[in-house]
Amino acid sequence: MVGLMVSIGSSALIGQLASGFMLMYSRTLKVGDFVKAGDVEGTVSQLGLFATRIRTLKKETVTIPNAVLAGQITKNYSQATDPNGIVLGTSITIGYDTPWRQVEGLLLLAAERTAGLKREPAPWVHQRSLTDFYVEYEVCAYLEDALTRATTLTGLHANILDAFNEYGVQITSPNYEADPEVAKVVPREQWFAAPARRGPGAEAAARSGRSE
Repeated sequence: MVGLMVSIGSSALIGQLASGFMLMYSRTLKVGDFVKAGDVEGTVSQLGLFATRIRTLKKETVTIPNAVLAGQITKNYSQATDPNGIVLGTSITIGYDTPWRQVEGLLLLAAERTAGLKREPAPWVHQRSLTDFYVEYEVCAYLEDALTRATTLTGLHANILDAFNEYGVQITSPNYEADPEVAKVVPREQWFAAPARRGPGAEAAARSGRSE
């Protein structure tokens, strides 16, 4: 029994040691990197053979065994593969009766107002999905500093709320309860409601609307 326990303990110890070497020599992490490992987000303060310590934004030190760290998805925000840096993004869902161009304009306006986001390359918006009840939008922009990710995201959220309130657009994710009395569509004359931006094909769409 003692021999079995020693054997199991040795195997676990070797596994931890192998994971530590893998993290170090694969350059997955290094001290000073801002990472997210599972539910833990913060700066790597120590990278040892058996465990890694992460300093969170709440000034807490979290110790994670290297075998656990190596076995889960870890995002490293400090090691950008894009020469422009790390992309910060956040999503919002809005009903179909709100002009999509207006929503995109509001999200871009919020991103441009947010300190810590680069102006060049310019922020952009994706329509991630057309669900049964609403459209899911995602606004993205490059971070100036990966270490400010949490505070910059907070600022972006605040500016999104302010921009939508400023232009009187309600942030809501409707759900189906019954057939609406009228169709939930956007009239053509509202397609470019402020602060919608006219991109490629916008003028043709507007002319088509006027001709009918």
